Amino acid sequence: MSQITIQCRLVASETTRHQLWKLMAQLNTPLINELLVQVAQQPEFETWRQKGKHPTGIVKELCQPLKTDPRFIGQPGRFYTSAIATVNYIYKSWLALMKRSQSQLEGKMRWLEMLKSDTELVEISGVTLESLRTKAAETLAQFAPQPDTVEPQPAKGKKNKKIKKSEKSDSDRSISQILFEAYRDTEDNLTRCAISYLLKNGCKINNKEEDSEKFAKRRRKLEIQIERLREQLEARVPKGRDLTDAKWLETLLLATNNAPENEAEAKFWQDRLLKKSSTVPFPVAYETNEDMTWFKNKLGRICVKFNGLSKKHSFQVYCDSRHLHWFQRFLEDQQIKHNSKKQHSSGLFTLRSGRIAWQQGESKGDPWKVNHLILYCSVDTRLWTTEGTNLVREEKAEEIAKTITKTKAKGELNDKQQAYIKRKNSSLARIDNPFPRPSKPLYKGQSHILVGVSLGLEKPTTVAVVDGTTSKVMTYRSIKQLLGDNYKLLNRQRQQKHLLSHQRQIAQMLSAPNEFGESEFGQYVDRLLAKEIVAIAQTYKAGSIVLPKLGDMREQLQSEIQAKAEQKSDLIEVQQKYAKQYRVSVHQWSYGRLIANIRSSAAKAGIVIEESKQPIRGSPQEKAKELAISAYHSRKRN
Repeated sequence: MSQITIQCRLVASETTRHQLWKLMAQLNTPLINELLVQVAQQPEFETWRQKGKHPTGIVKELCQPLKTDPRFIGQPGRFYTSAIATVNYIYKSWLALMKRSQSQLEGKMRWLEMLKSDTELVEISGVTLESLRTKAAETLAQFAPQPDTVEPQPAKGKKNKKIKKSEKSDSDRSISQILFEAYRDTEDNLTRCAISYLLKNGCKINNKEEDSEKFAKRRRKLEIQIERLREQLEARVPKGRDLTDAKWLETLLLATNNAPENEAEAKFWQDRLLKKSSTVPFPVAYETNEDMTWFKNKLGRICVKFNGLSKKHSFQVYCDSRHLHWFQRFLEDQQIKHNSKKQHSSGLFTLRSGRIAWQQGESKGDPWKVNHLILYCSVDTRLWTTEGTNLVREEKAEEIAKTITKTKAKGELNDKQQAYIKRKNSSLARIDNPFPRPSKPLYKGQSHILVGVSLGLEKPTTVAVVDGTTSKVMTYRSIKQLLGDNYKLLNRQRQQKHLLSHQRQIAQMLSAPNEFGESEFGQYVDRLLAKEIVAIAQTYKAGSIVLPKLGDMREQLQSEIQAKAEQKSDLIEVQQKYAKQYRVSVHQWSYGRLIANIRSSAAKAGIVIEESKQPIRGSPQEKAKELAISAYHSRKRN
């Protein structure tokens, strides 16, 4: 994606801020809360949950009668549209997560059914362990692809060994998939036991005696993962934001005057009471760039007005100096279009969309005085230059031409269709009249050179520049090399995390506020890393940067910690203490924030971002290399 998000603070009079707060907190947020509840009450909701998606038009239908409801009446049209879009986005994300969790649960339950100890497999199959191993070897020979014979080269023995190991790991993954399918398709008891034996031993024949303790730990870890996934699937639907704390007070009153019927109810009450309610309303989205009008006031400061709000309500833009040129461009684009009597297309505006949000303040008083107004703007970095704008113009022109051709192919057109084609032809003419932009050559990398970025606990970031055609590594970069003279900042951040963790623990013991932030220190380190990774890609003319898919990394780590804790003791108190100490000892890193920074920096430079699954085993360098090679081969297959 070539789009990035920038932000600024909006400054306005107290009257304007008060009016906007009333619209967003007293009307728009309650409307979103009501829509969230009504969607979950639909008869087809369980079907949508199984499919992992819902019909987006249902939210618009539910919102239509609510526009005349006294609780939500009086909002600008843009606010109703924003509420519909917000609810659709929330349920789209939530249903996708539920479907993913359901798929994971079904897969892990199938694996739990297959995962048996050697003793159990011998008992089920009715043969000796040696006979079972013989059958497993036959099954492996039947399904495993035959590797190509390669003559040994003594001078480069170690390197060849590493290459063979990586190739073997890739083939093991494909063999395991074949074996899973074979287990599902066969009904022969002995063959199923042989497949189970192979899968639990990594598609190999294990001639050693099985360690019963390790197997029990492995099985328990899988059971914990299944339990946690079931808890996630039983999670309640999104409820929105309770700005008045009405639900919290209701739960407190209920818990004070009644005893819980079971542990589940007690946990539900506890979760509600410990959950911190949101103090700011939902944002309002302006999905079209012409809903915002940019101008300069008497002091020469850039200001903005929003459609739907009174013309007397204007907002001054206060932003960082590194973002100022973007807001100046927004103003220039609108002025050029206005002066040309709308002969330019807003489809080529650098600004794509905006979102107004309230940021929580720390002082006390009226919320519209305490909290800050923030405007988030989505911009297309390609539209900054003439070369990039031409690319976007060609894409849009091709898309419009296809639409016109498809409409004309229907035969005789009615008045509405003819008017539609006329509008599209008008848009096509305006798109051919681009805005004046500065010229800058587009970045052109070599597609076969990839930069793999691996993530880890001990070493958060490692980079490998790989030639995809030969699978050779051109260079490696450790996190120490990436940060250079700023490497000391990493240790500073780690020390800060430990200090904040200690302060948080003391505050919790004293029942005091325990939210301690890192300022922007972690964000600063991530930006340094992202900047250096993009610079390396540009130095080696890389065609893309390959980032790992985070997947269920946190879930795997949590299950492993709990399984280790249960091995220490049967007492829950001891398990919790051990798990807590283990979490403190493990370095925590905001991988999502780092990836977001890399994506943003790459988008500005015009470098493509790819994703691939990071290997579980191997050194950080090997993981980064395998990540890039896997992405290259996946690209060729696709």
